[in-house]
Amino acid sequence: MLRRLDRIRFRGHKREDFPDLAESPNASDTECGDELPPKIARTVPPRDSEELRDPAGPGTLIMATGVQDFNRTESDRLNEIKGHLEIALLEKHFLQEELRKLREETNAETLRQELERERQRRQELEQRVQEVLKARSEEQLAQQPPRGQVQASNGGADRRAQGLCARLQKWFYERFGEYVENFRFQPEESTVEAEEPLSARRLTENMRRLKRGAKPVTNFVKNLSALSDWYSIYTSAIAFIVYMNAVWHGWAIPMFLFLAILRLSLNFLIARGWRIQWSIVPDVSEAVEPPKEDLTVSEKFQLVLDVAQKAQNLFGKMADILEKIKNLFMWVQPEITQKLYVALWAIFLASCFLPYRLVGLAMGLYAGVKFFLIDFIFKRCPRLRAKYDTPYIIWRGLPTDPQLKERASATVSRRVQTTSSRSCVTSAPAGLGRDEDSSRFHGTKKGNFHEIFNLTENERPLAVCESGWRCCLINRDRKMPTDYIRNGVLYVTENYLCFESSKSGSSKRNKVIKLMDITDIQKYKVLSVLPGSGMGIAVSTPSTQKPLVFGAMVHRDEAFDAIFSQYTKITAAAAAGVDS
Repeated sequence: MLRRLDRIRFRGHKREDFPDLAESPNASDTECGDELPPKIARTVPPRDSEELRDPAGPGTLIMATGVQDFNRTESDRLNEIKGHLEIALLEKHFLQEELRKLREETNAETLRQELERERQRRQELEQRVQEVLKARSEEQLAQQPPRGQVQASNGGADRRAQGLCARLQKWFYERFGEYVENFRFQPEESTVEAEEPLSARRLTENMRRLKRGAKPVTNFVKNLSALSDWYSIYTSAIAFIVYMNAVWHGWAIPMFLFLAILRLSLNFLIARGWRIQWSIVPDVSEAVEPPKEDLTVSEKFQLVLDVAQKAQNLFGKMADILEKIKNLFMWVQPEITQKLYVALWAIFLASCFLPYRLVGLAMGLYAGVKFFLIDFIFKRCPRLRAKYDTPYIIWRGLPTDPQLKERASATVSRRVQTTSSRSCVTSAPAGLGRDEDSSRFHGTKKGNFHEIFNLTENERPLAVCESGWRCCLINRDRKMPTDYIRNGVLYVTENYLCFESSKSGSSKRNKVIKLMDITDIQKYKVLSVLPGSGMGIAVSTPSTQKPLVFGAMVHRDEAFDAIFSQYTKITAAAAAGVDS
């Protein structure tokens, strides 16, 4: 009961703020229990106190103690009843407050009022529509008798004319009324399409649909490249002769239109069930895997990663093409865009001063010779193509946006390095030696290198890894997530492999491995479907059951070559010392 009273007391307002507790007792059961001894002392009359003090009367002392115990039990009961009443009043007050809040939050009455208003509005609108329809029908009825009277007065000829006009209007409305209604302007309705949630099955299905939809285009491109490469000598020779004759006689456009009609006719026959398959390049049928319904979580994850990798590569190629075209027209590479600019001016002047037939003949002959002969020679001779194939050189020289960013960052870093080297040379005192100067600048983000890893001062990072390789240490011997993966920077010195954790104040998380203690070192892929971020280096030591993996390393091959070369150098030196 006391716990419940304390909970109610701390949950609600102060007791002086409640209007319902004006007549309630001023103290709870605990408060009365604390003030009980003074009150009992005041209720004892002075005569009883004198009797209690009288040592000659033991009977009066026993009687006084009995009366005092009786008064205590009665007061305890009264205090307990007061506490119950106070708790009941507090609960009533809090329940009333919660009921009032719930009524304010629900707003059921306001919703009912709004619903009634909408009903009244709907009824009013229906009455207005009925009144308008009645008014129109009355107007039509009122206009009909005068027309009948005029027709009767004018005679049979006017009646025939009016009937003919009405029939014409009726026929026109029946024939063209639907089209006239389509030209009525209506406000646009903005509809927001609901996006589908991410699903592995839906993602794979969309990728297969994209592959099937792009198959005709890819087949057409393959056939064109086969014609240009003279894959079939007879087919390419016939196509070259037909094309050059059509261009010479001015039949190039009719020839392309005839080929399009022929292709549609063949597609019609194929749709009707004919088996017509003609292609310069033989079609290689790919094995279609049946859709698996019962997949484990790992298989679903692997499937999603495979599809995501294909989508990533496809979108990357498309983005490269679009960015190159944009950079070509935006003068990002001025020497390349200048060639296009001059070529466009030459074609424009030729089209202004030369006849259209001659310009078309020249362009058609150049396209045929370029497609069938020049490209064939350039593909067989790559060095010749790299020197003289102007479109190929222009396309290869166009940069993408990531390449432009890399160039800009490289130039900025070079400027920073040159300025820093100059400032270091000027600021270094003349008395410092070369070793002392280099040890000053070989430091990590948290301090000097040898202080962080508790090494000697001559242990410094190699020139390959002065700034270190960013990676994450995967210790598969540990089970806690915080100890299993650590982000940081990897360094290699002459005798040690040092890993610095990126967390501040976590020197205990740093890892120092002696190169002599390494038993095996090899390249490692954390996830085989992630080509860049999953690459790592696995290092085996006697102190660990499983190899330590330094994963998510961008420059993995460079780091592996540096570590492996230093490791082989140390092991070779140790072997030579043992033999001697």
